[in-house]
Amino acid sequence: MAAELEVKKSSFVESTREYFTDIRNEMKRVTWPSRAQVEATTMVVILSVFVFAAYFKLVDSVIGITVTRAYNALVK
Repeated sequence: MAAELEVKKSSFVESTREYFTDIRNEMKRVTWPSRAQVEATTMVVILSVFVFAAYFKLVDSVIGITVTRAYNALVK
C-alpha cells in the first residue's frame, strides 16, 4: 500500500516538459467561441457598462440633490 503512494520524483526539466505537454493537450480539448459569439458578447458587456454607468450617475445625482436640500433646510 505504501508503494502505491510513492510519487516518482522527476527533475525540474522533466516536470516542466510534462506540464507544458499537459497544457498543450488540454488546450486542444477547449471549445473556442466563434468570432460572431465573441463580438456579440463583447457588445453586451459594453452596453451593460454604459447602462450601469447611467444608472449610477442618476442615483448619485438624486442622492446628491436630496442631501443638499436636507442640509440647506437644516442650516436655515
